Amino acid sequence: MHQSIINSTIKPFSATAFHNGDFHPVTEQDLLGKWSVVFFYPADFTFVCPTELGDMADHYEKLQSMGVEVYSVSTDTHFTHKAWHASSDTIGKIKYPMIGDPTGTITRNFGVMIEEDGLALRGTFVINPEGEIKVAEVHDLGIGRSAAELVRKIQAAQYVATHDGEVCPAAWQPGEETLAPSIDLVGKI
Repeated sequence: MHQSIINSTIKPFSATAFHNGDFHPVTEQDLLGKWSVVFFYPADFTFVCPTELGDMADHYEKLQSMGVEVYSVSTDTHFTHKAWHASSDTIGKIKYPMIGDPTGTITRNFGVMIEEDGLALRGTFVINPEGEIKVAEVHDLGIGRSAAELVRKIQAAQYVATHDGEVCPAAWQPGEETLAPSIDLVGKI
């Protein structure tokens, strides 16, 4: 039986990211102390990937205002990320770190490697400041993700993390009522 990645601690890694026009080392330690999103995609210079990365770029300012850093990851190199950033208007608007994972270490750590292709599935992971994975979503290659829905999930995760004993129901939005699980709610919802 496969053990869930939810509530597990991120595993060690060391990689290089293209960020703000330069190359920067990134390790699992960089994800600690703040909320983080690790956003895997199959490959640079493809089709669905730029729509997702562009959508994430459009929501990046909102995520930053929530104290969240985004790290996109593919098995391409950081050099390829730089070339793609320079050649595509959509990718050129990205301000979050683009991590190169040519060895597949990070991709395997999160369980999204397609071994026969050397590519990542579309995996999205929300990590709390303690380095624990709180949201894990994995899509097949043909199914793009929504950054707006990711924002809502992070808002719910942050709310639950700061409101002991409360949980967020389906489609919860900030400001809406939450639930306090108790025997009194059983059969009442």
